[in-house]
Amino acid sequence: MIHIHKKTLQDLEFSTVLQQVSELCVTALGHEQALQIEPFKTKESVFNALTLTNEFLASFYNDNRIPNHGFETISKELKLLKIENTFLEAHSLKKIVAISITSNEIITFLKKFEEYYPKLYAYASNIEVTKVIIEEIDTIIDRFGDVKDSASPLLSELRQEINKLKGKINQSFASALNNYHQLDYLDDIRESVVDNKRVLAVKAMYRRKVKGAIMGGSKTGSIVYIEPETTLQHTRELNNLEYEEGEEVVRILKSLTNFIRPFLSLLKQYQEFLIELDVISAKAKYAKSLHAILPEISDEKELFLRDAYHPLLYLSNQKNKSKTFPQSIELSQENRIIVISGPNAGGKSITLKTVGLLQLMLQSGLLIPVHERSKVFLFDRIISDIGDNQSIENHLSTYSYRLKQMNYFLKKCNKNTLFLIDEFGTGSDPELGGALAETFLEEFYHREAYGIITTHYSNLKILANELPYMQNANMMFDEKTLEPIYKLALGQAGSSFTFEVAQKNGIPYSLINRAKKKIEKGKVRFDRTIAKLQKERSKLEKTEQSLKVNERKKQTEADKLEEINSKIQKKLESYQELYDSNQRLIYLGQKVNDLSEKYFENKKKKDLMDELFKVVQVENSKRKKVSAKQKKIEKAKEKQVKQEAEKKVEVIRVKKKEAKKKEALKPAKPKPTLKVGDRVRMEDGRAVGSIDSIEKNKAIVNYGIFTTNVSLDQLELVEASR
Repeated sequence: MIHIHKKTLQDLEFSTVLQQVSELCVTALGHEQALQIEPFKTKESVFNALTLTNEFLASFYNDNRIPNHGFETISKELKLLKIENTFLEAHSLKKIVAISITSNEIITFLKKFEEYYPKLYAYASNIEVTKVIIEEIDTIIDRFGDVKDSASPLLSELRQEINKLKGKINQSFASALNNYHQLDYLDDIRESVVDNKRVLAVKAMYRRKVKGAIMGGSKTGSIVYIEPETTLQHTRELNNLEYEEGEEVVRILKSLTNFIRPFLSLLKQYQEFLIELDVISAKAKYAKSLHAILPEISDEKELFLRDAYHPLLYLSNQKNKSKTFPQSIELSQENRIIVISGPNAGGKSITLKTVGLLQLMLQSGLLIPVHERSKVFLFDRIISDIGDNQSIENHLSTYSYRLKQMNYFLKKCNKNTLFLIDEFGTGSDPELGGALAETFLEEFYHREAYGIITTHYSNLKILANELPYMQNANMMFDEKTLEPIYKLALGQAGSSFTFEVAQKNGIPYSLINRAKKKIEKGKVRFDRTIAKLQKERSKLEKTEQSLKVNERKKQTEADKLEEINSKIQKKLESYQELYDSNQRLIYLGQKVNDLSEKYFENKKKKDLMDELFKVVQVENSKRKKVSAKQKKIEKAKEKQVKQEAEKKVEVIRVKKKEAKKKEALKPAKPKPTLKVGDRVRMEDGRAVGSIDSIEKNKAIVNYGIFTTNVSLDQLELVEASR
């Protein structure tokens, strides 16, 4: 069972991480739930949450992107469904349709691409996919959120009568308007509207001559607004019909609500699923912003964080366009506790917080910004004591508070615990506090707990050097400028550079010398030795880096020389072959020339033929004689090689054909669901516009200068609206 103390969550600023994650949610309920993320209680739930986040992160980089999961909350609707005889309004029913469609789409998608998202599908597979709710509501409610005329025969009849009556009202009003206008009883404006009713604007002096109900008058009193008597009769009848219509609509909505009521648990499940998916999506987006990954989770008790970044510092520096320095740190059974020392402002606390916060994030299902070859272990308990914890409310000093914390550590610390203590032992007399801190550290060590502490105490550095499974480490400083390098060096304690830093900040040398005399010579010598060793280590690091660079350069040069040498050797060989061939031809030419001269003088053909035959025989003796049998074998070999080559070509051709067939049989990539506000372009087109509205599988696309009506099938998504 895993337990992380709330104090640790505060110390490591875990709530700030959750705030950043929650801002990436697309729903209000998702935002609320993200703020409630806590470390999981069991290792199985940690593995499951990490895998879900990792799968969702993968969807950002492949072609099978998970559909949009945004929805309007139906919490009020769920509460109403629990109460008998209540009914849902039309807009509430439309929200239920929307959430059902969204859930069905995502569950169906995950089933289709189970191979890509096995954990997400397993999570969604126990939720029922049904179209019954959607179909039933769609038969009653239209796309504008009104009850359809066809919802019941009575409603259809009532609305027909209402429309007829409205026609009669308009006719009777028009008749009265024309009649009284001819009699000059009406003002110039002729008519107006009072309480959503058309009325005649009658001159005050003629109000008794116009039959009807007075509905009011103008501020000056010159006009009286009268509803004509003929219209009034129809209006009363209309009011009765509209009341009946309202009653029928309520009856229909009650009937529809009663139909949906048995699906209450499923609708609740839909909403919970989409909220959880929103949180998983936000975790994945946060991981993407940090370039975070899921490292190897080991069953062995070993923690190796390579190139680990503090997430809050990384994002803050990214905004300010400044560099963040990663750290590499390792804890194992042979190296359980690390004691980090060195001057202030060197990055000790950040290193300690980086390890703690990354461990918390991982155990809460969040991916972490580390190198892919990192390895992690899940601890049952993480406890921390970081920062100045002076308590004004409880009248406790920093040291008293820290002693209470140490008491808690002693109760809870065991071999499955990770403890993190910043500035261990401070707050009391250095010698006495240091001795007590040393005792605590020994106790944690003997309990086989894992931990990282930062300190300036020499006795803790010596203890780390003496115990086999404890290690010193220091935050490196430049030996000349005394500026921090922000790099953790394992294996050696760090000097606090107390006097060096004081001198750098302008404190007179005479005062520093007096201070040195006031403390034990041994301690000054010890600190000086550490400082000297640290400087030497820094020099060695630089030398090592320089040697590595030189070695790489030399290796590159050697490779180049080797390549040049090889090329020269090949050229020499080819020149030698050419030279030998030319020499042989020169010799033959010379020989033929000599024979020609001899024949020119003596004209003896027989001697010439004998000499030529000898020359030919000598040349042929140098050539390799191939028998008829060998020629046959060589021809057979050539034929076999040719056949094998043809076979290979045929195999490649067949494979290409099969690959083309497989490509053709592959299911078409799911087209994203387009919505208002999305930036789109026509297939094979270049112009990009935004969708103003969508109706009946057609969209009105705004290109800025003009708009056009295009079928949704002809559009492709460029950028989804936020």
